[in-house]
Amino acid sequence: MNSILKFVLLVLPYVFMTFGFGIYDRQYPEIGGWPFFYWYQLVWIFLAAILTSTVYAIEKHEHRVNRGTDM
Repeated sequence: MNSILKFVLLVLPYVFMTFGFGIYDRQYPEIGGWPFFYWYQLVWIFLAAILTSTVYAIEKHEHRVNRGTDM
């Protein structure tokens, strides 16, 4: 897989949680009484974990293929 794509998958959560304050600097819409700011950040924590796990799985698979031990 292209290393640029893997880099983008890893940087995406950082960019949206750090520099996306224009997106999440508001109270509405609320979910379960939680302002947008809180659930937006919480969702990105889970998305970051999923994206990081995906990149790790891709790297692990590529390492196996390069070593010739792919099952």
